[in-house]
Amino acid sequence: MTEFIRKITPNTKDDVLAGITVSLAMVPEVVAFAFVAQIDPIVALTGAFIVGIITAVLGGRPGLISGAAGAVAVIFVDMIAKGHAKGLAFDNPIDDMGFMYLFGAVILMGIIQVAAGYFKLGRFVRLIPHPVMLGFVNGLAIVIFLAQLKMFTHKIPNTNPDVLGKFQDIWMHGSELYIMIGLVLLTMAIIYFLPKLTKKLPAALTAIIITSLIVKFGNINVSTVGSYIVEGGGTGLKGSFPMFNSELWQKLPINFDTLFFILPYAFLAACVGLIESLMTMNLVDELTETRGNGNKECVAQGVANVASGLFGGTGGCGMIGQTMININSNGRGRLSGIMMALTLLSFILFADEIIEQVPIAALVGVMFMMVIETFAWSSLRIIRKIPKADAFVLIAVSIITVIFDLAIAVFAGVIISALVFAWENAKRIRARKVFKKDGTKVYEIWGPLFFGSVTAFNEKFDVKNDPEKVEIDFIESRISDHSGIEAIFNLVEKYEKAGKQVKLKHLSEECKELLCKSNTKFNEIIIEAVDDPRYHVVADPEEFA
Repeated sequence: MTEFIRKITPNTKDDVLAGITVSLAMVPEVVAFAFVAQIDPIVALTGAFIVGIITAVLGGRPGLISGAAGAVAVIFVDMIAKGHAKGLAFDNPIDDMGFMYLFGAVILMGIIQVAAGYFKLGRFVRLIPHPVMLGFVNGLAIVIFLAQLKMFTHKIPNTNPDVLGKFQDIWMHGSELYIMIGLVLLTMAIIYFLPKLTKKLPAALTAIIITSLIVKFGNINVSTVGSYIVEGGGTGLKGSFPMFNSELWQKLPINFDTLFFILPYAFLAACVGLIESLMTMNLVDELTETRGNGNKECVAQGVANVASGLFGGTGGCGMIGQTMININSNGRGRLSGIMMALTLLSFILFADEIIEQVPIAALVGVMFMMVIETFAWSSLRIIRKIPKADAFVLIAVSIITVIFDLAIAVFAGVIISALVFAWENAKRIRARKVFKKDGTKVYEIWGPLFFGSVTAFNEKFDVKNDPEKVEIDFIESRISDHSGIEAIFNLVEKYEKAGKQVKLKHLSEECKELLCKSNTKFNEIIIEAVDDPRYHVVADPEEFA
């Protein structure tokens, strides 16, 4: 226990203050996500507390902040609506059945994430190219910025039949808008200039406190956390300590129909949650010049979501905005995440009236500064200096993140990068042609032979006009996959059908084994050499049986 406490408290003061700052910024964002998913804000805040504290203790990345994230919340919107309809169709109708399906889906989401960690899928985040990472950061910075603009609106009951939802947003105007902008700029100015005067005070937390005091004692009528929650249909932050959700097992039917209904949503939420968490972990790794454990983070996220579902909370994942606030506030250890969760719980249990008086402008100012810190401004400077393909990936991932979501953007970026890599390597296949004294034509192959370069490889040979004896030397080449092996097999068949003798030289032991297993004639075709290379081929030997 002593060793654990020592590990989580390497920088106690900074971690505690950073955790408090993050918890304040967490409230309006989590509440906003709750409104998107049309669930009670207390359910989202409960999920944020449970996910936050478990991942802080068990996670693979100290300093990473997790909570009820919008990327996960939006996935469950459709499921909750359909779940309510299914509940009303029961023999004994249940009007809140959508929420029971939500909790069940969050538990299943967590189980999938634990499985991902167990099978060590977290390591694949290391394969994400740097342009995808830059695009991810820039796209999320834009998304967070656009989300803050909604704070400059008021929610009113929807009377327009052409607009979906219970509420519609109207923009602030006049003196209210100017005061809001002024308070946002004041908050940002404090965060920017305070560290130049002293680093003993946490800039973001100090800015929130000063702005809140100005609004309180100046009797300034502005939008606050409390008014924001009430406008959205909530009743406030007041809640109770999370308890085991026994109602879930009484109402949720445990059968295949339920499983097949929630599985697609749970799987997608698990994927999105892990991608956002692991990408955020990668970003923290770069900023702190340390390395987290992706597989451990997968398991922690999964355990946290299972617990959240069992205790009546919504799903969550790593949150880049809150994580950046934490890192910029010098929060580096596990204590910062633990403090964030405990402070959030204290808001729900004891300090709801105080927190509800915090002006939204102060929190928007903090988020705007975080957006400025998060956006990779260097990408604008280097975009003309990097390869065009990398520049395209960077821009594409940024745009897709804004228009669609993070998971689609990352998958698209990785696929585009992989295709570009395959294309560039496919162009590197070369063949130098020389003749021996006995008239044998030698093809000296250079470059990788794989699925992408097979066509170019075949074009190097002139089977019809080649002499009676041909030798193909792979000393400067590497056969990478099954397609490469198949290309060699087919080429040899072409030469034999033309009545010509072909020999293969400088193949690895695994290449020889695979070819000889496909046809014993290769025992005579392959020339053994003392300097044969050693490498493996991405192929299943059974395919050649």
